[in-house]
Amino acid sequence: MYAIGMCVDERYLLPSLITLTSLADSLAVRARQEVAVRVLTLDLSRQHVETMAAVARRLGFGSFGLEYSRPDTVSVMADASYITVTTYLRFQFTPSFVGRSHLVYVDADVLVTGDLTAPLHRLPPDRIGAVRDEFNWAVGQCPALPGVAERWPQLYGRPYVNAGMLWLPVALLGRLRAGVEKALVRGRRHILHNDQDALNLWLLETGAAHPVAGEFNRFELGRFLERSDWVRRVIHRPLRTDATALHFVGEHKPWMASCPNTDDVRTYRAHAVRALRFVGRLGDQSIGVPGGVW
Repeated sequence: MYAIGMCVDERYLLPSLITLTSLADSLAVRARQEVAVRVLTLDLSRQHVETMAAVARRLGFGSFGLEYSRPDTVSVMADASYITVTTYLRFQFTPSFVGRSHLVYVDADVLVTGDLTAPLHRLPPDRIGAVRDEFNWAVGQCPALPGVAERWPQLYGRPYVNAGMLWLPVALLGRLRAGVEKALVRGRRHILHNDQDALNLWLLETGAAHPVAGEFNRFELGRFLERSDWVRRVIHRPLRTDATALHFVGEHKPWMASCPNTDDVRTYRAHAVRALRFVGRLGDQSIGVPGGVW
């Protein structure tokens, strides 16, 4: 039994509904009824909480729960260009709130295209499943965790994971939160990518990471290639490959009118249209496309 976990603020409400819509489309109707959706938020209005709950019910998910939460006071935002402190809420899930044996954490800028549960079948009870980051491939060979390889040479070349998709036994949630807090205090000078760097510091110290196949957190690259070829220098795979979860990392988000209109962005926007139809039927006129048009 598992729950899907998401962290949502007002800025990411529409994207979170699109992610839920794509997740529902990836599951059979009966399978959806077994899935619990758990959301942590800083600031969603009561109206938007009700809208999100109603959309989850209409999509056929069996359970929906939302709690207001705050990140720990030690949280550090080294890069806030397009990311908010809401990102730290991924460490605030508790076993009692999740109410399932496992949590599959999904960022709100992910498009689900297949079965997210496969990594759970091979996940050890004392490990957290994560996919190696495609832009920050290894410690000391990328901008992430500045200074770590110099301070601890034995960590040079070790895998660095992306925090946008995580597979967790709920029994580890308390240990994860405490470990990240400690990493933020002791390793503050090594934090560049906010909570993701803190997570990696803890995983490197404990060895608690379990590798998950790249298809479960594949970056959408077409948007970057529209503007530059730098991606070709850092990506360690063919640029067009299958994905079970397509992650729209970076500042050019597919729900923004300014985003390059790639094939994957068009697919994303088709899911967005469906999500907005659900919202329209609920009568919530406060949620729409930023800028009003694509």
